[in-house]
Formats: sequence, C-alpha cells, structure tokens
Amino acid sequence: MIIGLTGAYCAGKNHIAALLEARGLPVLDVDKLGYQALESEKDAIFTLFGSELKRDDGSLDRRLLGKLVFGSAEELAKLEAIVHPAANRLTEEWIGKQNKSCVINAALLHRSSIFSKLDYIILVTAPVITRFFRAKRRDKLSFGEIIKRFKSQKDFYNQYLSINSSPVYAEIYRIENPGLKGGRKLERRIDTFLKQILPDKEYD
Repeated sequence: MIIGLTGAYCAGKNHIAALLEARGLPVLDVDKLGYQALESEKDAIFTLFGSELKRDDGSLDRRLLGKLVFGSAEELAKLEAIVHPAANRLTEEWIGKQNKSCVINAALLHRSSIFSKLDYIILVTAPVITRFFRAKRRDKLSFGEIIKRFKSQKDFYNQYLSINSSPVYAEIYRIENPGLKGGRKLERRIDTFLKQILPDKEYD
C-alpha cells in the first residue's frame, strides 16, 4: 500500500510525516529528493536562470532560486520541467525497495509519476494565520514573499478534494494541523486512520 502525504506551504506536513515514521511506516521525503535533483541538474538551471545562482563553491543557491520562481507560474514550470523527471526516477526506485506499506511525502504530490498508484492521500491543512507565522519563523521570509508563495498555491486544496468524485484516484483523508495545542488530538486522528487502512501485521 502506498500512502501519499501532502499539504500547502507551511501546513505542517513534515510534522505529520514524523508521526507516521514514528509508527513504523517508511517515509520518503520527495522534497529532499528534489534537492538532490536540483543539485544534479544545477548546470541546466544555471544556463536557464543565470550564473548568479551559483555560489562560490559551485553549489546552487536554492534560496535565491526560490525567490526567482515563486510567484511566477511560467518560471516555476521551467524549473519543474528540469527537476521533476529526476525526482520521479528516484521516487520509483525507492518504492521498489520497500517490502511494506510506505508513505510518499511531497509538496507537489499530484505531479509525481506515482500519483495514480496511491491508495490513500493524507491532505494536511492549517489556518492561514498559522501557516503565515510558521513561514516567518521557519523561513524568515518577508511579508511579500510569503504572500507570493500563498498565491502560487491558491488552488492547492481544491485540486485534491475534487478528485474524490473519481474512482481512479486515491481516497482523501484530511487532517488539520493547528500546531502544539492540537498535538494529542492530531495523533489520535492519525492512529485511527492507520488502524482503518493497514493490515494488523503492519500496525498495532
């Protein structure tokens, strides 16, 4: 069984991923694979977006790249065309090595090559104000930069919720992650979900 995990910017999906991993499920962080893919394709990125993205040690300045592409659908699409094929290949290889149910944690889950193979999708949500302060604390972005990222994902949840009407795709399980105050309730919801879908031998 393959479970997809996703959420909008700063909704807290990585916290959910850690809770799932603590319960014995192998979790692949596709976003980290994306970093590997970015680095492996950095020469193509320098050519397309400019050599100012190259640090003194020759590595890619991901933060500067993010400022260039977020808020511009055209620029983001150009970057994804470079990075996604490499990330998809690494994802498929990882899944092939698993011998039990596993989780694919990805911000752009719907664009992954394994999307049609998912059995369930955990969709992590959070109030906008909570996401805003998480972004300020974690990424230290300006107000304008955060708003750009939010706007770039304005249809994020609808694109997943709309697939419930089609039997071709995975079943959606929505979890709100309000932060520390909702910790115990959040864990109970995850436990309930896993007990419902996983074989007894994989979850006790």
